[in-house]
Amino acid sequence: MSSLITLTTDFGRLDGYVAAMKGVILGINPQAAIVDVSHEVAPQDIAGAAFLLCTVAPYFPVGAIHVVVVDPGVGTERRAIAVSTPTALFVAPDNGVLSYVLRLPHWGAAVPGAPHPSAAVSAPVEEEAAPFPGGIKAVRLTNSAYWRHPVSATFHGRDIFAAIAAHLSRGVPIEEMGEPISSLVTFPIPKPERLPDGSLLGEVIYIDHFGNLITDIRESDLPRGELVIEVAGRQIRGLSVSYAQGDDFLALVGSSGRLEIARRNGSAAEMLGIGVGGRVKVRML
Repeated sequence: MSSLITLTTDFGRLDGYVAAMKGVILGINPQAAIVDVSHEVAPQDIAGAAFLLCTVAPYFPVGAIHVVVVDPGVGTERRAIAVSTPTALFVAPDNGVLSYVLRLPHWGAAVPGAPHPSAAVSAPVEEEAAPFPGGIKAVRLTNSAYWRHPVSATFHGRDIFAAIAAHLSRGVPIEEMGEPISSLVTFPIPKPERLPDGSLLGEVIYIDHFGNLITDIRESDLPRGELVIEVAGRQIRGLSVSYAQGDDFLALVGSSGRLEIARRNGSAAEMLGIGVGGRVKVRML
């Protein structure tokens, strides 16, 4: 079992929450290697954390343990879970934050789910327990022998998730962590709509640190030929190959394999006044 543990949270860096989680992990497994994915997820942004996780998890060694704590339901009846896939383990609240990674193509998963959350970044996921296919197993974290005690009702990241990840990194089987479950809370991955005239109507699903608008339109969705991208009342002709091309706004396929709207040396999100859920249309010239 890998001793590599990644952390993704909405805790920020001003407080000691992240350090406390690392302290728990290292107290159980001093040899653990801890990688910070991000602690700047917008507060309670389950959908944003879910997308962020899927952009990094495939690049870690097989067996890496990914801890995700974006948990507006902490202290409620929402389940705490651990999930094992053919290439990684995940420790998280069962609130939809694993929706993207469970559908990564090389895991062969296709998990149905509830309607997509609304455009607001902090909007809650409309939850639905959805079954998952073979090759993936999950448990509800009910074996308190592997928790840190006492358990704070407001900080399961420290007392449950971090402790469970540390024990997993020491080789404790996932089956020891609790009772098996056969479904997980998910939301469907947004997909662009093909309009009658052949154009695509997509939406912004993530905004990165640079203000680039990442959409649900994949490179494979784009029609062949010269394109016009319409967003926030503006038209962008053609695709660029880098962020340095163009004099103002530009469109390109970014490292996630999805269509992005960017602004050279600036923030497209700020200048266009558009957020997650904003509409983007692609048509032939």
